[in-house]
Amino acid sequence: MAKFKAIISDPENGTTKIVELEEARTVPLIGKKIGEIIDGAVLGLPKHKLQITGGSDKDGFPMRKNVHGGVRKRIILSGGTGFNPKKEGERKRKTVRGNVITEEIVQINFKIIEKPKQPKEGKKTKEKEDKPKEKTAEKPPTEEKPSSEH
Repeated sequence: MAKFKAIISDPENGTTKIVELEEARTVPLIGKKIGEIIDGAVLGLPKHKLQITGGSDKDGFPMRKNVHGGVRKRIILSGGTGFNPKKEGERKRKTVRGNVITEEIVQINFKIIEKPKQPKEGKKTKEKEDKPKEKTAEKPPTEEKPSSEH
């Protein structure tokens, strides 16, 4: 069976998390393509939306978005995933993996694109709203007391 290492990056705060998936948990990912959006519950992040950004196979060849299928191919590259040219205009034939996740893939990269709303933000806004209400509530009783006594 397939065994994946999922690397999940959070662009908001620049952190990453590594999750190891084995056997039954890998089944929903097989057949997905780079760029597809999946539910985070598959990786243990409920209420999150994740986008597949890439990966690599068992021999270290990177997945490339513009190579269709789950096959390994030798293509001419002038830059981008799988090749960093040293000179301007340099091209080279390199081996890359297609954009479909298969059982030969070992590492899959994800990016968080949607998170659940955090309750911390709600508490801060409630505290800010409560403070002005308390101040306005204190002023009217002080004004009413002198007028009601006389």
